[in-house]
Amino acid sequence: MGACGHERSSTTGWNYNDPHNGGFEVNPYQEQETGPGLVFIEGGTFTMGRVQDDVMGDWNNVPRRVTVSSFYMDETEVTNTNYREYLYWTARVFGPNYPQVYTKALPDTLVWRSKLAYTDDRVKYYFRHPAYQNYPVVGINWLQATDYCKWRTDRVNEYILVREGVIDWSPQPSDADYFNTDEYLTGKWAGKVKVPLPDYNPSNISNGKSAGRNVKMEDGIFLPDYRLPTEAEWEFAAFGLIGNTHNELISQRRIYPWNGHATRNPDEKYIGSELANFQKGAGDYMGVAGDLNDAADYTAPVFSYWPNDYGLYGMAGNVSEWVMDVYRPMMPYDGNDLGSFRGNIYGTQVKDQDGIVIQDSVQYNADSDIVSIPGQVKYRAVDNQHKEDNLAFRRNYHESDETDYLDGDPNSSMYFNEGEAARQSHGKKLMYETGSTTLISDEARVYKGGSWRDRAFWMSPGTRRFLDQHQATDYIGFRCAMSRLGSPIGVAKPAGKY
Repeated sequence: MGACGHERSSTTGWNYNDPHNGGFEVNPYQEQETGPGLVFIEGGTFTMGRVQDDVMGDWNNVPRRVTVSSFYMDETEVTNTNYREYLYWTARVFGPNYPQVYTKALPDTLVWRSKLAYTDDRVKYYFRHPAYQNYPVVGINWLQATDYCKWRTDRVNEYILVREGVIDWSPQPSDADYFNTDEYLTGKWAGKVKVPLPDYNPSNISNGKSAGRNVKMEDGIFLPDYRLPTEAEWEFAAFGLIGNTHNELISQRRIYPWNGHATRNPDEKYIGSELANFQKGAGDYMGVAGDLNDAADYTAPVFSYWPNDYGLYGMAGNVSEWVMDVYRPMMPYDGNDLGSFRGNIYGTQVKDQDGIVIQDSVQYNADSDIVSIPGQVKYRAVDNQHKEDNLAFRRNYHESDETDYLDGDPNSSMYFNEGEAARQSHGKKLMYETGSTTLISDEARVYKGGSWRDRAFWMSPGTRRFLDQHQATDYIGFRCAMSRLGSPIGVAKPAGKY
């Protein structure tokens, strides 16, 4: 400690948080609080991949040992109520000037239609009617799920700043002043600061007083981004092997998120009750009247069945779930054994000639779909055209899009003899003739777990399937995750409680 109770640098001897010593700030920090709806998942090593017979013959998830860092994940799938809150906010903020932003976020309720089944009630009522408010949202494609995670990040961080008395809450946010975390951190947020944080920089002190400053990342107040879990994270969390761990040994492996080979509860109190919502056999979705086995013909409320040992609900049935990863069939040979993930696309904030971060505006692609919205920081791909990216001197990556890394080379593609110009014209079809000889592409995303329409085989966390990121179904939902910063262990605190 230094004079007047200031903490002192162990390398220079100068005081921290002292305007007389330059004002360098070091803030006390104890623990990352747990964001709303999240459960702490202590990481570790496990055998990722199939732990039962590969009856489909896919061989796309051969067992291998990996390590997953600690993280957080939603206790349940995102519900219809959760998603309607997102739509309500989007309509209020963007509806007057940019209604396309709201339209882009709408779920596809027509996924319930079936040529030889009556499903008009699901089309009309499932998403909006209060009878289904605690049911998992479906009809959401991968891109929409990702946008939801971004929105949730901003709303939670805004809530934290309001809770801490830093900013004023706006009851009528508009597209010009709504809160965006990146925008706030760059100093371009147009909202109202209520009580700024103390600023110890002597350059910002006039007549002995400081105007204060905004919250910085160094303050530890903001939570990390909400996002989709990686495939490795989802599979690790679903197995919940923390319940079978003794002195660094896993005493019993699992086929499902619970022990044993059966899908019914062996506990005497609940004996015979189904542990998940799935299709038991041809034409058997919920059992016999008077004693329904899982009490759900289609989906079920998200808290309907027992949680696994991490406290996560619905990791086996009900709905399958999107994860972040781009699908590749030869997973064990091209993934890291720590933090395994395929789909990295590196970006950086766009700045003007004076180094000022540029705000984004509404932009459209060739199909007139919105690809960016106003009030957010604009990003671009890193490339060799910008000297500041310094790609030529990097050892760990050399281009922005690493989705195809270790996935072949131009000489192994079907266009190897057409020359570089022709290969470039094929774009993402360089490695895969998507839609002609395969459904795999750089836009094919993995989804995990079984659903209400699947047999028990798919309830094993080791199974994996894929779907184009623009498509949605009546059996795929999602839940959010968040990275754990700092120590992989500790006492996680619920948001709003200290």
